[in-house]
Amino acid sequence: MDNSTHDSGEVTFDFRELSAREKYKLLIGTIVPRPIALVTTVDPEGRINAAPFSFFNCLSADPPILALGVENHPDMRFKDTGLNIRLTEVFTVNIVSHAMAEAMHVCAVPFAPEQDELKAAGLTAMPGRTVASPWIREAPAAFECRRHVTLELGKSRQIILGEILFAHYHAEIVDADRLHIDPAKLDAIARLGGSTCSTIRDRFDMETPTLDDYWSQRQS
Repeated sequence: MDNSTHDSGEVTFDFRELSAREKYKLLIGTIVPRPIALVTTVDPEGRINAAPFSFFNCLSADPPILALGVENHPDMRFKDTGLNIRLTEVFTVNIVSHAMAEAMHVCAVPFAPEQDELKAAGLTAMPGRTVASPWIREAPAAFECRRHVTLELGKSRQIILGEILFAHYHAEIVDADRLHIDPAKLDAIARLGGSTCSTIRDRFDMETPTLDDYWSQRQS
């Protein structure tokens, strides 16, 4: 069904008239790039689960809060990640580097709950320092989180906010004195629309101007 209108070179969509799938396609193709969280959790029996999510970002530094969007299965059952966080209150967000891209892709396979995705992907589970869920040794950075709050959006999706308790970095990525992260060595990947991903290798700097800078540039 065509819910778009065309006028003077502009295409508009009334989101109130679009299906969930149509809204999803527009959003994931427009809001880019989106960082990828490879989330590790454990169930109450200690079985490890790992799954990637690109509805993910940092929302606050004080308190340090990460946001994770987790969709339910089509029949509205919780996915393993959402269920495990609900039952254990903890999870770990592992940043996905370009070197981990294929392994991350394996973790997206809909394995049965008893299947360890990390083993299937050839990734190494390391014991968490503050939470039961492991962090991934190959990940350039990982954040151990405690569930802060869960927002139920309708019947199909949860927004899980997690407070960062502990962080792991590969030594060559971070200057521990300056707290500076080398983006080239982090080499994180991101999701674009559909199945397309991107790297962060093409970059440019833009310093935020002061008010004086702004007026000086306007007058020149």
